[in-house]
Amino acid sequence: MATTQRPGIEQLEVYFPAQYVDQQALEVESGVSSGKFTKGLGQLEMSFCTDLENIHSVALTVVSNLMAKSSIKYSDIGRLSVSSETILDKSKSIKSVLMQLFEHSKNHNVEGVDYLNACYGGTAGLFDAINWVASEDWDGRYALVVCVDIAEYEAGPARPTGGIGAVAMLIGPKPVVSLEFGRASYMKHVYDFYKPYLSSPYPVVDGKLSNSCFIEAIDECYEKFAAIMETRTNQPMKLDDYAFCIFHSPYNKLVQKSYGRLVYNDFLRRPEEYSEYDQFQAFRDSKPAENRTDRNVINTFSKAAAKDYESKVGASTFLPKRVGNGYTASLYMSLASLMVETEPEKLLNQRILAFSYGSGLCSSMFHLRITSDNRRLCDFQRKANYNHRLQDRVEISPDAFNQILADKASYDEREEMKPKHSTVNLYPGTFYVLGRTAKGVFSYCMYDGQLDKCNEL
Repeated sequence: MATTQRPGIEQLEVYFPAQYVDQQALEVESGVSSGKFTKGLGQLEMSFCTDLENIHSVALTVVSNLMAKSSIKYSDIGRLSVSSETILDKSKSIKSVLMQLFEHSKNHNVEGVDYLNACYGGTAGLFDAINWVASEDWDGRYALVVCVDIAEYEAGPARPTGGIGAVAMLIGPKPVVSLEFGRASYMKHVYDFYKPYLSSPYPVVDGKLSNSCFIEAIDECYEKFAAIMETRTNQPMKLDDYAFCIFHSPYNKLVQKSYGRLVYNDFLRRPEEYSEYDQFQAFRDSKPAENRTDRNVINTFSKAAAKDYESKVGASTFLPKRVGNGYTASLYMSLASLMVETEPEKLLNQRILAFSYGSGLCSSMFHLRITSDNRRLCDFQRKANYNHRLQDRVEISPDAFNQILADKASYDEREEMKPKHSTVNLYPGTFYVLGRTAKGVFSYCMYDGQLDKCNEL
């Protein structure tokens, strides 16, 4: 039952918690110079969760919300995978927890499990889901790809780069956003960001190395991607072939540098087409491997690309700047942001260049195409819109935010746990933690907007 056209994303849902901390307030509380987080990192706000939510409950919420907006039933899902680096159990998959949502439909014939590699897992899950729908094994049902993570850092300079986000994507044969043919990957063993202490949610980070690896992966992926596309199409490939670019977004300043780096790589491939940029010519014979941390190169190309950045990348940064780093969900929150914040007429039939990165490292560059069907695009935008939830969020002080993270870190995983915090800030339809037994068994409930009612799973 293989499809005759390339499958892709038919519907998309974003979730983030109902409270956030303001980055400017964090600057004051941290005693750093004004603008260090807001201008230096390019971030505005950061979502976080209390002990009422964990990676399982967040995944339950985003899938439940997607299905509630969809015209399909749980019995129509034939594949479900979850991508996350946030682990509550070293054996039991998050996907298996989500199967509770399928009980009413009695649908247990759902393949797929979890993907793990830092922030890259969502892309691996997306590729495989699309391949499944396009394969001879496809049984006519949809695939669900869930990207979900909680990014928390110990107190210090990395804490403002945290966040939390979840994206669920419905994959089918009639996409609004299709995966186009041709992609390139760059994989390498490196310790730039990793989590060696399984009892701790906090990573070990080499920030300077991680930034360098990110730029290295862009260089390598773009070179290979361009070569692959030129071989496939027998036409020269240019950055201008793509109306939009989306990136994994640990923080916005790195996204700005990343787009500048694409311009640099495109310039090296065809310098004659950048003749009006006199400032570029000094780098005509430069080698990317030798200047990945060179501020002169970074600033020259980022500043020159600023106007194009706003038109090609700007809309995709709206949500990540207000939610923070969603790890595996980050790239797809950027996609959601682009789709929601851009007028339909500017999106129709346009191509998107996408860069996915996960420390360790795994990376891919690929491209997407948006439908030419205005009705379906507008329906997609309406269902994916997250702005009502952004407006309903509650701002929490930095002191309270830090105390919440300290409370969560203090729990003994071998003891029974009952959440300390109130459900007052939860959105209706949010799943939350009722408790955990001393044997590590969690129970969950869906908050329906009334404190005295609980729809327990």
